[in-house]
Amino acid sequence: MAFKLIDLPYENTALEPAVSAETLGFHHGKHHQTYIDKTNALVEGADLDGKPLEDVIKAARGSNQALFNNAAQSWNHGFYWHSMCASETSASDELASMIKDAFGSADEVKKQLRERGAGHFASGWVWLAERGGTLSIEETHDGDTLADQGINPLLTIDVWEHAYYLDHQNARPKYLEAVTKDKLNWAFASENLARGTAWKYPG
Repeated sequence: MAFKLIDLPYENTALEPAVSAETLGFHHGKHHQTYIDKTNALVEGADLDGKPLEDVIKAARGSNQALFNNAAQSWNHGFYWHSMCASETSASDELASMIKDAFGSADEVKKQLRERGAGHFASGWVWLAERGGTLSIEETHDGDTLADQGINPLLTIDVWEHAYYLDHQNARPKYLEAVTKDKLNWAFASENLARGTAWKYPG
């Protein structure tokens, strides 16, 4: 069974002005679709047909770089769409308490996400994650992912240039400032925390 491009959980205009409808249209409809298409083509020859995307990522890590890159990018983008929302949602009491313990405040989490994202060399992802009952900011390079790392990712921000270049040119910090201002989906993060295991790609 082929993987499918998941629908955005909001309209193309929902993340404006942080992310324009034009950027979201290209990012979702072109970039994410391409990763899905390439994953499907590569899975056919890897004896992984019908396996969940997370199993494909795990099987391909270290053994099939092309398949791993495209499968991991497919998963990361699906997770990213849900990490964003039209208007910032509220964290659960559990998540809010853990944020206070680990960072002191939600504003400090945002600050660290911005700093780590801005300082990340070249392409990649910055994450809020939970491991062993503790929250941390994590980074993955290029197409790498936390989907199969024994860490529970709660939110991610894409710091590849195609995520922001049409709107902010090469000013990654402006993009990070805009999305962390009021576009983070803390309700999604809370769901991920409560579940206790990494999100599963639905398509």
